[in-house]
Amino acid sequence: MLEEFKNDVIEGLSRITNKALPSKYFYDKRGDDLFVKITQLPEYYLTRAEMEIFQKRTADIIAALDLDSKKRYSLVELGAGDGTKTVHLLRALVEGNFDFEYLPVDISSDALDGIAAFLNAELPALAIKPSHSDYFKALENFKQDGTAKIILFLGSNIGNLTDDQATEFIYRLGSSLGVGDKIILGVDLKKAKEIILPAYNDQQGVTAEFNLNLLDRMNRELGTNFKRTGFIHAPIYDEEVGIAKSYIKSLQRQSVTLGRHRFSFAKDELIHLEVSRKYDDDVVKQILSRTDITWEHKITDSNNFFADYILQRN
Repeated sequence: MLEEFKNDVIEGLSRITNKALPSKYFYDKRGDDLFVKITQLPEYYLTRAEMEIFQKRTADIIAALDLDSKKRYSLVELGAGDGTKTVHLLRALVEGNFDFEYLPVDISSDALDGIAAFLNAELPALAIKPSHSDYFKALENFKQDGTAKIILFLGSNIGNLTDDQATEFIYRLGSSLGVGDKIILGVDLKKAKEIILPAYNDQQGVTAEFNLNLLDRMNRELGTNFKRTGFIHAPIYDEEVGIAKSYIKSLQRQSVTLGRHRFSFAKDELIHLEVSRKYDDDVVKQILSRTDITWEHKITDSNNFFADYILQRN
């Protein structure tokens, strides 16, 4: 993992233009803690909006899934998080006497341990089988177990992909499913920049600290010599296209070393960290158009900030 981290940093910062760092490296222990704080910020509406859907529209979700009481289901959550949203759906399914098993998938064993402990306390009757694995490896393992599948991919995590990458992801997801299997896809909807941009640039500076913590991680784990005071957090949002981007901006001309490698930065040069795509129906339809997946239903929160699309494998 450390060697992969190092190679990704060298590749991303060696570029003459469009320097970049993969957002997956945000999540060391401090990064995890900071992201939890971000989700609780008044400006960060995403978690609250999807939580409202799972709290108040659970019956609509179950109706849209069109479950068969005679079938056994595997409810597979990719990137399971802490379970506080999913628990509302799981509780309704348990109380409805549906025959299912919950299979959270995550590359973090700590996250899986946490969600298992939480759900065992909340729903002792729930059959839970955590999978510490890559998404598609886990799905391949589940493919032949004879159950119908419901895949949850929540939190607008798909928004970290370009539209082409999202199409490829959904296509691969479909290839791991059987005809009639379902997907619950959570996406952040397009809105005015006055709503979206503060979600990535809060007044308390927690998001800035979250992004700049990546510099500290590289210094600590890879031996780079970034100076935090030489960089600032610099998010942007293109309202017309519907894409938010997170950058770190160099405040001066400077250089940073990693072993024998030296990376030079011009004043105001940007390091790209993350894309956060916002969606409308047209974008979702375009992404699905080159896959075997179709859109069946759309469920939104009361502000129409967020949507969970119910999709089906054909």
